[in-house]
Parts: sequence; C-alpha cells; structure tokens
Amino acid sequence: MPTLEERVAYLEGKVEEHSRGFADIRDMIVHLDQKVDRFREELSARIDSTNTRIDTLDAKFSRYFLWTIGIQITVLLTVISALLAR
Repeated sequence: MPTLEERVAYLEGKVEEHSRGFADIRDMIVHLDQKVDRFREELSARIDSTNTRIDTLDAKFSRYFLWTIGIQITVLLTVISALLAR
C-alpha cells in the first residue's frame, strides 16, 4: 500500500495535470472569442457594403421611375392633344 507521501504526490500530480488542462481550455476559449470578434467585424463590414449597394440601387430606381412617369405623362398629353386637335 502506498504511503501517505506517495498518495499526496500522486494527487498533486493529478491536480497539476488538471490545472494545465484548464489553462489550455482557457486559452482555447480566448482564441475562439477573438475569432468570433473578427468574424463579427467582417460580417458588419459586409452588411455595411450591402446597405451601401442597396441605397445606390434605390436611388437609381427612383431616377428611372421618375423618367418613366415623365414619359408616360408626355405620351398621355400627346394623345390628348391629338384627340382634341381632330
């Protein structure tokens, strides 16, 4: 049967192993947290870029819509003028 000192030394070794394991887990969590932060920044940049593109397209469609309405009104006035000229 092991002596008390051997048993304590064995337990100290086990505690040291667990401490190293927890330190490794802590380092992995910190690394994972950093990766998540980088991903969040990249995602935010992509969302901002997409919002800018959507705003640009919205402005372009608004201009085209105004042109379309202007052309339709012009055609309508031309048709009315032609009908009234008869």
